Amino acid sequence: MQIKETLAAEFDRFSDNYTEDMIRCVPHYLRLLSSLGDSLPGDFSPSRVLDLGCGNGNVTALLLERFPDAEYTLLDASPDMLELCRDRFSGENVTYTRSYFRDYTFPENYFDLITACFSLHHSDGEEKQWIFPLLHKALKQGGIFTCSDLMINKGAAEHEGLVRDWEAFVNANHPDGEKWAWLAEHYEAYDRPDDYVDQEAWLLSAGFRAVEVKWREGYWMHFVAGK
Repeated sequence: MQIKETLAAEFDRFSDNYTEDMIRCVPHYLRLLSSLGDSLPGDFSPSRVLDLGCGNGNVTALLLERFPDAEYTLLDASPDMLELCRDRFSGENVTYTRSYFRDYTFPENYFDLITACFSLHHSDGEEKQWIFPLLHKALKQGGIFTCSDLMINKGAAEHEGLVRDWEAFVNANHPDGEKWAWLAEHYEAYDRPDDYVDQEAWLLSAGFRAVEVKWREGYWMHFVAGK
């Protein structure tokens, strides 16, 4: 519980300049963000959407432009992030839920679309294998789960090179080195990315009929899984 509460507090502090920080700290952030909507079928029209780990609502804002009549459920552990969303989406058909993934009761056969943008990397492999079957059950038949994130196991041989490139990217935007120092500490303490091939196998094992990478640059990836 202490680790979870600390993680929520980390994102409370991160909330003030969330979008700017993500752009300057996460390679390809805007492209990965837009992929969540761009990769959906042209005739896809969800009635209910779950934004899993919604942050300040950047994913929901993009989806609202495309699906203004859908009902949105925004789930996040950070009260400050949810408050930003309340202000941002005032008057929209949005429900806000403060919860960690483990504490949320996923309704069955309810959502048409579930999105996760840079949130699942906080879950280790065991928790991903726990949550993927729940996401499958929570989707209606024909529903879609879509995800953008860093997808490489920290034990992979390529991980060290990725971290060096990432450090260079962040320091190019924040030359004093303080932002990378904070980010590296956060990454070590809270982030548990997994290789895409492992996640694909877990998703198929959970019952998803198809998993497809729609965009990637190195290990920064976006995939879509259909029910």
